Order: sequence, then structure tokens, then C-alpha cells
Amino acid sequence: MPWNRKQYPANWEEIRRVVLERAHWCCEGSPVYPECRAVMDEPHPVTASRVVLTVAHLDHTPSTSDVRMLRAWCQRCHLTYDAQHHAANAAATRRRKKENPQQLGLF
Repeated sequence: MPWNRKQYPANWEEIRRVVLERAHWCCEGSPVYPECRAVMDEPHPVTASRVVLTVAHLDHTPSTSDVRMLRAWCQRCHLTYDAQHHAANAAATRRRKKENPQQLGLF
């Protein structure tokens, strides 16, 4: 999902650093993959892709700054956690475009 900087707290970089340091630059494990401890910039032990840790919002709200609601997750954990949320957003976008064809650029 594209990131809109305006939706995040002004001190987001500091918050992000706190979360990543708390996790010792490793994935904190998600509900689906609780044992995941993939290490930043190393090959992922399952996917072999280079790990880029992200900070996940457990409530899917970018303005959340409470570090108890944030997790350091690898791509696999973060995308799996957000899958239903992304699917719902995509469905809503398709509905809006169907209801307003001008958004498709057909007219």
C-alpha cells in the first residue's frame, strides 16, 4: 500500500527506530508465523529474499504511535497480517470505480 506521510505521526522515524531496536532488528513474529525471527538485511530463512523490516500497525491505523500497537515484521509476516485488510480496500476501490466509471478514464 502506498505510504502517505501525512497520515503518520510527526515523529514517525523516532517511533519506528524504537520499535526496530526493541526487536533487535529481527522480525517479532506474527500471529500466523509466531516463531519468525528473520534478521534485517539477511536472507529470509523461508523465502530467501533479503529481509526488509517494516513496522506494522496492529490496528491498521497509520496515526497510531503507541509502540504497544506496533510490531517489527518481515515482509512475509506483515503482508500476511494485512492480507484481509488489503483485500477489503481493493474491493472497496473496485466498487467505487464501478459506481463512478469516470474514475476508470473511460469517459
